[in-house]
Amino acid sequence: MSTLGLAVRDSNTMVRRQLKRLVRYPSMTVQLILTPVVILLLFVYVFGGTLGAGLGGGQGGGRTTYVNYVVPGILLMAAATAATGTAVMAATDMTEGIIARFRTMRIFRASVLTGHVVASVVQQLLGMAVLIGVAYAIGFRPSATAVEWLAAAGLLTLFATAITWLAVALGLKSPTPEAASNAPMPLVLLPFLGSGFVPTDSMPTAIRWFAEYQPFTPIMETLRGLLLGTPIGNSAAIALAWCLGLTVVSYLWAKNIFDKA
Repeated sequence: MSTLGLAVRDSNTMVRRQLKRLVRYPSMTVQLILTPVVILLLFVYVFGGTLGAGLGGGQGGGRTTYVNYVVPGILLMAAATAATGTAVMAATDMTEGIIARFRTMRIFRASVLTGHVVASVVQQLLGMAVLIGVAYAIGFRPSATAVEWLAAAGLLTLFATAITWLAVALGLKSPTPEAASNAPMPLVLLPFLGSGFVPTDSMPTAIRWFAEYQPFTPIMETLRGLLLGTPIGNSAAIALAWCLGLTVVSYLWAKNIFDKA
């Protein structure tokens, strides 16, 4: 069998392994899907009236306005939350000896990491679909065309891939699964420190500077532009650059850690 054929075969095997793990431990998947939904309901129904009224810019106000504004940020939070589970699984593989077992087998080495990434991305996209469905039920009304929906889905997939490779690297680097569960936690907070919940121009100067230049903000602004028709500007190019750059750097980091383990 050619190297490419071996890589595809073993990667498929490892993806099935990870998907079976998700099925075997459904409580983790349910928790990772429900957490962003609870945050969405909390912000829309508890804070949405006040925050929506303060958006301005001709957007009206109230909960209906705010649910449209906040959904892109919570979509990214959903991906970051799911990445925590991926880091734990990667750390578990490293600490329980299964990686040593795989090393004795004639398999394509990178397929072990690919299995983690592909299964996690599938889980994240499932969680995002559930989140969008709940958002629709409480008043989310995007104006996107079919092409814009496809573009938004593509951007979310790129982001999920980038954040998952980073989570895998953090999990491989962590000494225990418990430590791995905390390593990706700052990623969950980045939508709060960006334009996820309030516009950046409402923040103090120092925080606004960070919020405008951190990676999540251009991705959220691009999603708003695609789904709701707001101005995108150069956010799309910056968002793609962040996603692709983070994917490459995280992949190389994860591969380096895995090869040296």
